[in-house]
Amino acid sequence: VAPGPVWTPLIPATLPDTVEFGKQSPLGRPAQPAELAPAYVYLASQEASFVTAEILNATGGTPLP
Repeated sequence: VAPGPVWTPLIPATLPDTVEFGKQSPLGRPAQPAELAPAYVYLASQEASFVTAEILNATGGTPLP
């Protein structure tokens, strides 16, 4: 899973200015960890048994290079 910006408790502890954090994504906000969890669960599930060598972009709409 290739996540975009994710809001965690470490963000305010490590960034001096969090007002703009994640606003550059098309959704205009960072993800919450609970929003990314289903992607990890899917890849670990039997439903993804034939999925190999894939990158699941969970970026809020920002394309990855």
